[in-house]
Amino acid sequence: MKLEFELAGSQINGARDYQEDAFLITHLTDANGQPSAFVIVADGMGGHNAGNLASNMATQAFNRHVSANYPAINPAAVLEEAVTKANESIKETIAETPALRSMGCTMVAAILEQDKIIWASVGDSHLYLIRDSELQKINADHSYGGFLDRMEAAGSPIDPEPTLSRNMLMSAITGDEINEIDVSEAPFNLVAGDRVLICSDGLDTLSFDDIIQFSDWSKSPKDFVNALMQAVEKADMPRQDNTTAIAVNVRAAADQTERAVEATDTAAAVAPDPRAGGRRGSLIGVAAALIVLIGAALFFMRPEALFGPARIAEVDMDTLTILSDEDEDETGVLDPAPAETVSAEPAPAVAPPAKIAARPAGEIIEDELKSGGAGPRMVVIPAGAFRMGSSRSTSPEERPRREVSVAQFAVSQYEITVAEYARFAAASGRAAARGLTQNSPVRSVSWDDARAYAAWLSAETGQRYRLASEAEWEYMASTGKRTSYWWGREPGVGRAHCFDCESGLDTGRPARIGNFEANAFGVYDTAGNVAEWVQDCWHKNYAGAPADASVREGGDCSLRVVRGGAYRSPAQSIRSAKRDKFKADQAYEYIGIRVVREIR
Repeated sequence: MKLEFELAGSQINGARDYQEDAFLITHLTDANGQPSAFVIVADGMGGHNAGNLASNMATQAFNRHVSANYPAINPAAVLEEAVTKANESIKETIAETPALRSMGCTMVAAILEQDKIIWASVGDSHLYLIRDSELQKINADHSYGGFLDRMEAAGSPIDPEPTLSRNMLMSAITGDEINEIDVSEAPFNLVAGDRVLICSDGLDTLSFDDIIQFSDWSKSPKDFVNALMQAVEKADMPRQDNTTAIAVNVRAAADQTERAVEATDTAAAVAPDPRAGGRRGSLIGVAAALIVLIGAALFFMRPEALFGPARIAEVDMDTLTILSDEDEDETGVLDPAPAETVSAEPAPAVAPPAKIAARPAGEIIEDELKSGGAGPRMVVIPAGAFRMGSSRSTSPEERPRREVSVAQFAVSQYEITVAEYARFAAASGRAAARGLTQNSPVRSVSWDDARAYAAWLSAETGQRYRLASEAEWEYMASTGKRTSYWWGREPGVGRAHCFDCESGLDTGRPARIGNFEANAFGVYDTAGNVAEWVQDCWHKNYAGAPADASVREGGDCSLRVVRGGAYRSPAQSIRSAKRDKFKADQAYEYIGIRVVREIR
């Protein structure tokens, strides 16, 4: 499968009043005439003037050598030679101006071609691969801490010298002999859906979990790097270093992706890998044309140069009937006909399930616990039918949009709180609940923890509690509407707690439950605050999904679906139709729990 690369970069000064980082994104053509890409991040050392000079000088020298010698049979050798050229340029400048002797830089540079990445790096800047919601550093760390870690991994641990900092650099481009150069011995293979992140060590302010979360909830590379920069600034570290990041989306070539998606929508056939999707952006040739202007300005990029009342559907609260026949996609554009009508045969209508004369919609249920007290406050959701997914989403995993019938069920009116989870944790011997206050949503719980909590509620109440299916969750969160959010087409201001929702709340942590208006079903915080585990295994799209809102097993059950977005998600990631996947056996600080109780 042919791959293509979508790239974007950004940087901030941090707590400094000057910028010592430099970065470059440029377009190349490989030996087969296919588009490829070349990226560099350099982190300057030596103070205001010297650091800036070193990073930009090294970047220019590096770029000149690669541009003059690529395509090449051995790209790794070209990159290693370019490191030497960059070092020589600094050596010559210091010889001419001895006062600059303290200057130098770290550097990571990479070539992306066909289905692989080749790199060379010196110092402690990072080259990360993000695949299936896991972050892997693939270049070496030439700090003292990195040296200690490598020795331990090799089975020869060394006691650290108490006088040496783990951050101390052991190799850099300074004009002197370079102690270590990390060059990829063999190309690293990429697959559609991968995301590559090249960054300076200023990004160390964020944890791996933070980076993964921003990646999963950012569609485009531009959204991703912007979110990373905003998060670093939001952390407000007293001595925050300059921070630079370049992100690369790896995806199937556009012609292949479009054919595969068309096949999925019209015939419910085997779908393309949804990770190959992503917002339609420029190919690297176009991205490079916008970013690469051959000249001095190329190497002095700054972030500012690169970026820069609710309407609710009327419902019959016993059996939901959608009275508005708008078909709106997530951008708020009216869709005159559902995408599925392009099929040769119309899909059979899905009738709402028969009523179960059990509970009136909107009723509140609080089951007693055997150990004393009451379980979470549950609200009855009416039976009905709705169109699940998005017909015009750029993400194949939200397609094909289809009609789904939903039986009546009850759902926790609020996200499960620290106090509610604490009783289960104490009874089961699990780790104590994590959260800010007793009335905050519990977080840092795995899917396994969430499922166990629901099972505990079942044992305590004699009722059947579980996690929602994907279809139940989307129906409950959207209230059956076809708009991006239950309140309408746009995220608006202050409607939810997310990274750019302008709610006035701290985007570094979740808020207490029930801060915002409930949706038409009487459920709170279905958009933002903390994301919520659902029962389903991860599937690439909705091809072959059940039409009765039942849980979908099969697929990749090491990954479980997460819905709703969180306090640090961008607004586009708190849409009702947005899907995410995370490792079932891992806990994430921005994922919590909402449970379902069956009506019987």
